[in-house]
Amino acid sequence: MNIPIISIGNSRGIRLSKTLIEKYNIQDSIELILEKDCIILKPKTSSRNGWEKAFKKMHENGDDKLLMSDIFEDENFEEWK
Repeated sequence: MNIPIISIGNSRGIRLSKTLIEKYNIQDSIELILEKDCIILKPKTSSRNGWEKAFKKMHENGDDKLLMSDIFEDENFEEWK
């Protein structure tokens, strides 16, 4: 895909089509990754976006119980003193 470089004030930039913005769910900003011979534009994401709400719902549903004990039968606490 060829995209022309356009003037934006005293700078130059690119314009992304609405189709690309919607397809890759680009919101307010993008991540720019510089590689040896290329520039990668990547949608900016929050890796923990929505976790607080999900954990609260898990707690309300009782789904936040430990799946395994955090203390093992053969654990020796003396070595930590």
